[in-house]
Amino acid sequence: MSGAAETWLTGHEPQALKTLKRFCRIPSISADPAYAASVREAAGFVASLLYDAGFPEVSIEETGGSPAVLAEWGGLPDAPTVLVYGHYDVQPPDPLGAWTSPPFEPTVRDDRLYARGVSDDKGPLLIPILVAKAYRETGERPPVNLKFLVEGEEESGSPNFEPTVARLKDRLAADLVLSADGAMWRADLPSVTVASRGLLGLDVRLTGAAKDLHSGRHGGSAPNPVRALVAMLASLHDADGNVLVEGFADGATPPDPAILAAIRAARFDPAAYLAEIGAPVPEPLPTGEALLERQWLHPTLEFNGVSGGYAGAGSKTVIPAEASAKITCRLVAGQEPDAVFAAIRRHLEGATPPGYHLAVERHGPGSVAFALDPASRGLAIAEEVLTDVLGAKPLRVAMGATIPIGAVFKRHLGTDAVFFSFSTADEDYHAPNEFFRLASFRTGLKAWVRMLEKLAAEARPTARRPGGS
Repeated sequence: MSGAAETWLTGHEPQALKTLKRFCRIPSISADPAYAASVREAAGFVASLLYDAGFPEVSIEETGGSPAVLAEWGGLPDAPTVLVYGHYDVQPPDPLGAWTSPPFEPTVRDDRLYARGVSDDKGPLLIPILVAKAYRETGERPPVNLKFLVEGEEESGSPNFEPTVARLKDRLAADLVLSADGAMWRADLPSVTVASRGLLGLDVRLTGAAKDLHSGRHGGSAPNPVRALVAMLASLHDADGNVLVEGFADGATPPDPAILAAIRAARFDPAAYLAEIGAPVPEPLPTGEALLERQWLHPTLEFNGVSGGYAGAGSKTVIPAEASAKITCRLVAGQEPDAVFAAIRRHLEGATPPGYHLAVERHGPGSVAFALDPASRGLAIAEEVLTDVLGAKPLRVAMGATIPIGAVFKRHLGTDAVFFSFSTADEDYHAPNEFFRLASFRTGLKAWVRMLEKLAAEARPTARRPGGS
């Protein structure tokens, strides 16, 4: 029946684009409480899409934070059960002045749709929903038992995701998880992600005096938290950017040799990469392999923002009472968020000079790194489908970013998660002018149809069945 579904999708592309634009107009920013109503609006929009696609069971699940949407379409006892994951929340659009068109007014330019969240993850998420609808509209139903779990907190660390999966694990039981979140590595190179780094986020706050002070009256005698915090932050790395925190990398395990082989095969151009991001080219120029290893396989500690005192126009002669920094760490296999947090806090406590008060707080529990079993049958089928629709066998790659779902689903459902997203890493998600290639939207619709058909045509995946071993 895949031919009929594909034909329907091709014929209804204008309507699909219209739906995607409506989705992207909702400013579902989970990190900012001011947008809580829009987040709930987006959850309701997803639920209505799933109901319209033919799912007989659709529910909005409260999580303690942003709601999740769960949909179920069973009834095929001899077919595998596939759970589709995605998220409807988006990153803040700042800085607004850097956008060519407003972030929540979707705009098509050069066969690309520009909007906040269109690549991460509203466009890729909409694809499998439309595929399910295509079956219903052609008088059929999806060839597998199909479930969806769509969360609304991925862009703010998914603090309630794991407890939600644990609570709903019986309803979520599946033979395979397909993630509509994630990304192809390059537009010109088919790829499938088999590993991603974990995440830990924390805030650092350093206080001196009880209030801001006049820099003439108190300069040289009062504590200056900006000066002290800058020195403390500088002590976290060496001159080459290597993390100096004792115990930071404890437990880290060596990378999969297959990923190292993929790095060598990728022939990554370091000069082109630096030009693409607008960074100066250093001398000597690092090799492409070295840069990719840093992006995919090395743990990091990055400063996301530093603040303190006056930063407006003109001058204000003040010694600030406090300074702060936001830090995120990307973790590799074997690192535990609790241990990394403790190591960073010990380091900062040891680096705090007398006369200051330090506070270090973390954002949620963090997440461990993820690695997909290279022998996963679901992965092999995904590679076959991608080879079919893209014309070349995809490269197995790692992801420097964090998608915590793989480890969560494996831990609570005993099920592999295969990333099957059609966004691309250069589409400026998390940055101004985020876009989604409409060519990828079309390819994704075709690929999802063929993926479901191929899964149905095979015996159940060799991964653990729900409730079995």
